[in-house]
Amino acid sequence: MNIIIVGAGKTGATLAEDLSGEGHNVTVIDLDQDRLEQIGAENDILCIPGDGLNNADLSEAGIEEADVFIAVTGSDEQNLLSCLFAGKNQNCATIARVRNPMFIKENAFIRDRIGLSMIINPELAAATEISRLLRFPSAIEINTFAKGRLEQLTFKIPSGSVLDGKNLTYVRTKIEKDLLVCSVERGGEFYIPSGNFELKSGDKVSVVIAPRVAQRFFRHIGIDTHKVPTAMIVGGGMMTHYLADQLLNHNIGVKIIESDRERCEELNEKFPAAIVINGDATDKKLLLEEGVEDVGAFVAISGIDEENILLSLFVKEVSDAKTVTKVNRIAFNSVIAKLDLDSVIYPRSITAEYILQFVRAKQNAVGSNVENLYKLVEDKVEALEFKIREDAPIIGVPLSRMRLKDNVLICGISRARKIIIPGGSDTIQAGDSVIVVTSHKHLNDVSDILA
Repeated sequence: MNIIIVGAGKTGATLAEDLSGEGHNVTVIDLDQDRLEQIGAENDILCIPGDGLNNADLSEAGIEEADVFIAVTGSDEQNLLSCLFAGKNQNCATIARVRNPMFIKENAFIRDRIGLSMIINPELAAATEISRLLRFPSAIEINTFAKGRLEQLTFKIPSGSVLDGKNLTYVRTKIEKDLLVCSVERGGEFYIPSGNFELKSGDKVSVVIAPRVAQRFFRHIGIDTHKVPTAMIVGGGMMTHYLADQLLNHNIGVKIIESDRERCEELNEKFPAAIVINGDATDKKLLLEEGVEDVGAFVAISGIDEENILLSLFVKEVSDAKTVTKVNRIAFNSVIAKLDLDSVIYPRSITAEYILQFVRAKQNAVGSNVENLYKLVEDKVEALEFKIREDAPIIGVPLSRMRLKDNVLICGISRARKIIIPGGSDTIQAGDSVIVVTSHKHLNDVSDILA
């Protein structure tokens, strides 16, 4: 497809790389020549110096032939106006990044009036993911499928766990039948395991499981499932705004540390139930005085990656708090993955996942539609949810007889209100939502899983 991206910042660069890697024709528009040169040097992407509000620049980028138009500049207003201009091409889907809570409240109205296909808010999406993690702090990562009826949970097997030394067949027959282990990360290597795969302490394990079953399973293996009682948040930006709102609504105590006094006053007025501290979070004495040793969770989401990482590592040393660390630059994610951090949040990767999901769903798949898409294990594995249509070639075939590609696992089936953790005799029907985990990239249709 022909895709135009307006905005060559961190999010725009990530999208350009991902979408180009999926085989799309990508054009990036930005006024910053240096950013464009960097993107163009690293990828086979057409870069045009210009403005997304300028018709001549849009024409040069090929707006008349564009299938998808994505506006991710630093200005909400510019993104919305750019999409309004691009929407004159009726065959072009438009996506705008919008951060302002005022606009988000009018989401449906704006989408209808401007004709947007999607509004994406990276801070809100990241805050929602963090909130979910703090309600289930033993998980490193949580992704939802089938409108929340199925979850993909990633957790680390602790030393001395009942899972240590057990193979997957034992786990399903003796511990919990209503789950499926979909991937395992061990020593930098990843596996999509079969039944005889043996788990070890220290493994990062991803399971597909229904939320009600997850509570039972984690209690059985001795992992706490209670939400954190309190959270200390470093940074007072827009993500903190959304996160504090969600945590307070779930009766989680919130303490915010922010260095800008004016921003502290705004947060204090907006969230009177929260404790807002005007101070420097890199001051160890301040953290200790504010009780960092006793908090349930520590969330480092300031605008400086290095600060977030170092603060989280410090808190790991002095407390048992669940740590969540925001990182904007993803060039060193393989190094960060080796650090003793609990959960790491990459907002622009979350944004890219949402947009990739939309683009794949738009590609006129034959037998299915991509409903959800998540990247796992440092982008080496994808978890996808397909909505099955009547012409899908896999309908009615028992899973044991289905000829799947290597490193493809069907992990879950949602049928009406029924959740199925599939076995060899199960079949897929039209209308099902099917969750697939695979190391293969760029799957647009469920038929792509077949050998």
